[in-house]
Amino acid sequence: MAVSANFLYFCTQNRVRASKTEMKENTFDRLVRTALMRVSTVVVLICMACGAAAQDVRNHNLEVAKNLERFNALYRNLDLMYVDTLDANEVVGNAIKAMLRSLDPYTEYYPEEQQKDLKMMMTGKYAGIGALVRYHQRLKRVVIDEPYAGMPAAEVGLRKGDVILKIDNLDVRDKDVSFVSEHLRGEPGTTFVLKVERPQTGKKLSFKITRRTIKMPEITYYGMLNDSIGYIYLGTFSGEPAKQMRLAYLELIQRGARRLVFDLRDNTGGSVAECVDIASMWLPKDTRVVETKGKIARANTQYTTRVEPVDTLMPIAVLVNDETASASEIVSGAMQDLDRAVIIGTRTYGKGLVQVPNIELPYNAVLKLTTSKYFIPSGRCIQAVNYKHTGGGYREHVADSLTCVFHTVGGREVRDGGGIMPDVVIKPDTMSNITLYLNRLDSTETVFDFVTDYIQRHPTIAQPREFHLSDSDYDEFKQRVMKAGFTYDQLSGKKYNELVDVARFEGYYDDAKAEFEVLKAKLDHHDLSRELDRHRDEICRMIEQHILAAYYYQAGQMEAAIQHDKVVAKALELLTTPGAYQQILRGGDGGGQ
Repeated sequence: MAVSANFLYFCTQNRVRASKTEMKENTFDRLVRTALMRVSTVVVLICMACGAAAQDVRNHNLEVAKNLERFNALYRNLDLMYVDTLDANEVVGNAIKAMLRSLDPYTEYYPEEQQKDLKMMMTGKYAGIGALVRYHQRLKRVVIDEPYAGMPAAEVGLRKGDVILKIDNLDVRDKDVSFVSEHLRGEPGTTFVLKVERPQTGKKLSFKITRRTIKMPEITYYGMLNDSIGYIYLGTFSGEPAKQMRLAYLELIQRGARRLVFDLRDNTGGSVAECVDIASMWLPKDTRVVETKGKIARANTQYTTRVEPVDTLMPIAVLVNDETASASEIVSGAMQDLDRAVIIGTRTYGKGLVQVPNIELPYNAVLKLTTSKYFIPSGRCIQAVNYKHTGGGYREHVADSLTCVFHTVGGREVRDGGGIMPDVVIKPDTMSNITLYLNRLDSTETVFDFVTDYIQRHPTIAQPREFHLSDSDYDEFKQRVMKAGFTYDQLSGKKYNELVDVARFEGYYDDAKAEFEVLKAKLDHHDLSRELDRHRDEICRMIEQHILAAYYYQAGQMEAAIQHDKVVAKALELLTTPGAYQQILRGGDGGGQ
């Protein structure tokens, strides 16, 4: 039977379509099977990961339980069988402190009896008379060192040098500084009688003093450096510094300030919220200043400016040094990252860790706990030290080679780790060895006694910027030093002895013995009078600072000190040189030293 070509073609096409359909169906089946296998694999991997994570949690919890049980058993045996009776507060307290020391220096334990210390650290407040006291080494007595402005000690007329004899009926003549300080403090509103001896006259004086809450000033000094540049020194971010900063800044603007030097040197930090509020004076509203990140969700927080700024254009120079830390680094780092200020000074401390200060523990104890790290606007964390929690704990500084590059909003390079590196690096003047000993380490108390005698003879002195010791004043001081038997360790002598030890070790001392002996003779010829003349200006300024504190308190000290401050001088130069400030913000050379 004949079959038409069309029929054959139709059958062929049907077979082809059927074959294609079968192939498609087979391909689809394979795809589905593959997808199911992949999904199954992912599910298996997720389950394995979850299982591993759960196992890790179980293992961790088991290790915690085992070690706590070991500790309890250990202490029970010690308490039961140790040869002496144990003080549980001391022994367990030491164990807690040792455990925390293996973590980081900011995680601290405060038992109930130390709550006052924590409160004072966090608020800057305590109840007392408002004066520094010190131990007078020659008199072997505790004396008044520096009354604070507007505080009870200053108001009743206590002076630098007054020897503390009795607190009410408690004789404290043979007590140390910590004992006397503890008894000068007390509850606000309580009154006591302080009996002192004024060394210049020998008179015994009694002062009735009422204790009150003593709050250290957040702003030590602010004023005008010249007709157009204001200056603010902020000493702490504890308390409520943002309110004081805003008032001081607005006053300086009214007095003609068109540029600002904001000094954060030696400011070791405080409240994160306060530092954000201070930054908001110069940054647009809703600007992210800092972000914290930790293990738990509530430790993750973004802090943004909440109010409209006072000024977003005024040139600002922020001064920092190696004691600028924590909240101070947030402000200076944020101002740098956002190209809002030029940072001047030396590299900051590098504390990028955040603490919760009041985690309550049983029996009124408190834990101050590091919970997170903070990150400033560029995304960098400036923590300078890694704390390793193995083998009892150790620390290591982050090497510069291991830091990472970030960028400011204008594209300038900045780095994480190791604190805030200033845009303009300039080191402050160092104090000579003889001045250091006279100021801090003189067992003859020559400077202290000279200052107290000077105060007695001079009811008033010139204003801080105009006050200077006369030539006759310094000559009198010099004679006192010569007669007092003042001595100090010369660094050159120490270095000479080290050199001799090295020369002997390496075997060439005998060959150069004659030269060593000549050098030693010159170093041994210690001319105290010549050294006092050589460092006259520096020693004069140091003495003037102590005298000014007695008349004008800390503000007067600082007003005078900044006249000779090379870092402040660099800030003035930068802010008054046309184009210099903007050149740095554009990424130009800051001319650091």
